[in-house]
This record gives sequence, C-alpha cells and structure tokens, in this order.
Amino acid sequence: MNLTLAITGASGVILAREALRALEADDRVTRVHFVASENALRVLAEELGLSGRNDLVEKLLGAKPAKTVQLSDADIGASIASGSHPSSGMIVLPCSMGTLAAIAHGLANSLIARAADVTLKELRPLLLCVRETPFNRIHLRNMTLAAEAGATIFPVIPAFYNQPQRTSEMAKEFVCRVLAHIGLPQPGAYVWKPEE
Repeated sequence: MNLTLAITGASGVILAREALRALEADDRVTRVHFVASENALRVLAEELGLSGRNDLVEKLLGAKPAKTVQLSDADIGASIASGSHPSSGMIVLPCSMGTLAAIAHGLANSLIARAADVTLKELRPLLLCVRETPFNRIHLRNMTLAAEAGATIFPVIPAFYNQPQRTSEMAKEFVCRVLAHIGLPQPGAYVWKPEE
C-alpha cells in the first residue's frame, strides 16, 4: 500500500506518532507520504517536545525512515496532489476543524487539503480523525459534507474496554482501529470477545 499520513493543528499528535511507527513497520506498506501542517508543528512542540520541520519523521520514529517521505504542506505540486499518482488512501490524524472545513468545502489551499480533495475525487479511502469537543453546528455540518463526499469521519475517541493503563496504550489501540479500517489490521490489536 502507498498511503498519505497528514497531521494538523489539533491536540493528539501522539496518535500520529503511533500511526507513523505502525505504518513504517508494516510490510504491506511500501511508501508513506507524511505531511505536517504549520499548526501541527506547534502542537508537536507543545505535546511531544519536538521542534522544527527538519528531520521530523526521524524524530517521530526515533530512527531513520525506510519508506516514509516528508513533504511540505506548502508544496502544492507534490506527487500526492495529483490524481494520477497511485495511492491506497489518506489518513488525517489528528484532523483539526480548520482542516476539516477546508476539505469539506474543497478549498485545496494546502497540500493536505489538495491531497484529501484528490483522494475523494479518485474514490479512495479518506479517514478524517477529527479532534474537538464539543462539536458546534459548523463542525457537524462540515463532517456531514465531508462524509457525503466520501470521507470517513473517524473521531478521536479512545476505547476503554481493553483496560489501558497508559496513554500510549490508548493511542496504539486507536491507531490499530484506524489502520484496520483502511485495510491494515495490526497484530496485537485488541479484539472484543464478549463470550469469553
């Protein structure tokens, strides 16, 4: 699979780090195009203590990437901005309400928004892991618009039935659910078995 992972300026960048690590380790994935918005850089600094755009993928992975390519959100001419570029789908994790609005209204004013627009028009999977609470009517309308255009709205809502002890466990389990939804079930993911 050839996937795009974008992170935006919403809280929850630990989820993006876990997703990037899982995608980098998954043998079914051949290429990951990674894009961080300008606002994501601030959240990365505040939540994970990571500063700057240089070597961001390496900082998130804790090692040199083997298959992840970092793109600038300002590079509207990048490969993922074209429908002719082969792609298996796109994940925006976390997805801010501003990015959701841009995608829902087809603004294509950044590489993330343009790549999402291309993903929709080519009928490829687009998962928008929205992160906000509570939702106002504008948020709800934008989610409806994006869903009607073909996106999957996948709110950042952690599971508790697996009895997580740390935030990292919650993040990994959420990422497992996201990746399973895009066709990449992960080993070690919790599976609910009520009969046991």
